Amino acid sequence: MADPLHQFQVTPLPGLDFGEVTLPVVGTVHLAFTNSHLAMTIGFLIVVLFLTLVTNGAKVVPGRLQAVGETLFGMIDGLTESIIGHDGKKYFPFVFTIFTFILGMNLLGMFLSFTATSQLAVTATFGVITFGLVVIVGIVKNGANFLKLFWPTGAPLLMRPIVGLIEFFSFLLRPLTLTLRLFGNMMGGHIALKVFAGFVATAVIGAAGWFGVLIFPLALGITIGLTALEFLVAFLQAFVFAVLTCIYLNDVVNLDHAH
Repeated sequence: MADPLHQFQVTPLPGLDFGEVTLPVVGTVHLAFTNSHLAMTIGFLIVVLFLTLVTNGAKVVPGRLQAVGETLFGMIDGLTESIIGHDGKKYFPFVFTIFTFILGMNLLGMFLSFTATSQLAVTATFGVITFGLVVIVGIVKNGANFLKLFWPTGAPLLMRPIVGLIEFFSFLLRPLTLTLRLFGNMMGGHIALKVFAGFVATAVIGAAGWFGVLIFPLALGITIGLTALEFLVAFLQAFVFAVLTCIYLNDVVNLDHAH
């Protein structure tokens, strides 16, 4: 059986490994265009192509593709408004962009041998960008009152420093939560899928002998079930990332209402 972790290995594409390159400020780095870059680029192009096809030539009575695009648009638009409120419209472009990009890469990973969102560096980038936006919005919108986020007025006075400290460290862990949730779910699902697919392959080539006759239908059924589940997880993880992004933004946008 092939190593189920081999699918997560980042490797330079043939002819696109440029070796050690010295860059200003950064210093010496290994420059290469990898399978990870390729997967993210394809994912980006698919999202752009999909949205272009949806918005160009839109009709009053939508076709299937337009209906899917409008459903996704309406879902995220309703999500931002229901969680953040009226100001949610301002942050819709960011939430919708990050949702569609993650969804595109998650679904693309079901067809390629490499899934970009199963890489910690990729999911960490999404987490840091989202966290950075939350901090910037919080400071710009609230100024010094941003610190009220870590001073829970609803708690007893003596408990406020302790609860505030917990809130502060909880706030700092938000990018880690976003990172590990997406990374863990995508990586774990693909490992399980590869393992059971390996059982199917082993049974087909006869490496398991007569035992293969027994494990083939079971492994095949589990593989089909896991594949369907992975498509669902690909959507849910992008949606959960969007929900958490809206919740974190709501904490700083409506800070005065919450405190």
